[in-house]
Amino acid sequence: MSEVKLSSDEIRYIALFESLTGAGARDCYVDDENDRVIFVVNQGEMGLAIGKGGRNIKRFRETVGKRVEVVEYAEEPEAFIKNALSPAEVEEVDITNGEEGKKAEIDVKESKKGLVIGKNGRNIEKAKLLADRHYNINDIILL
Repeated sequence: MSEVKLSSDEIRYIALFESLTGAGARDCYVDDENDRVIFVVNQGEMGLAIGKGGRNIKRFRETVGKRVEVVEYAEEPEAFIKNALSPAEVEEVDITNGEEGKKAEIDVKESKKGLVIGKNGRNIEKAKLLADRHYNINDIILL
C-alpha cells in the first residue's frame, strides 16, 4: 500500500464531499483533462456516497461544476481494480511482479471490453491511476 499525496484543492474537495454525502473519502483526484473529480470512498460507504437516486452525487456535481466518479475502496488490490472498473464485469485480475514493477492483467468478456476502456480510454486510465496511487501497480493490461 502506498501513501497518497493530496493537493490543497483535493483536500477541499474531500471536505466538501464528506459534508454533502456523509461518506468518508480516502482519496480524491481532480482530472482536469476529463473534467471530473474521482473519489475513493471507504469500504461499505458507496451507497451513502451516491445517495438515494444519486442525489448526493448530483448535488456535489452542481456545486463544483465537474462530473463526479466514486470508487469503493477494497483492502485487496484485485477487488479494488474490479471496483474501479465497475459497472463492467471483470472476470479475473492477476497481479504479477516484473522487472518494471507490479502489473495487473484483467480478463473481461469480449462484449464488455468497450465498457472497461471507456470513452477515449478514461475508464481504464482511472483504474490505472488509482491502482498506482494505492497499490503501486504500474500498469493494467486488458486481456
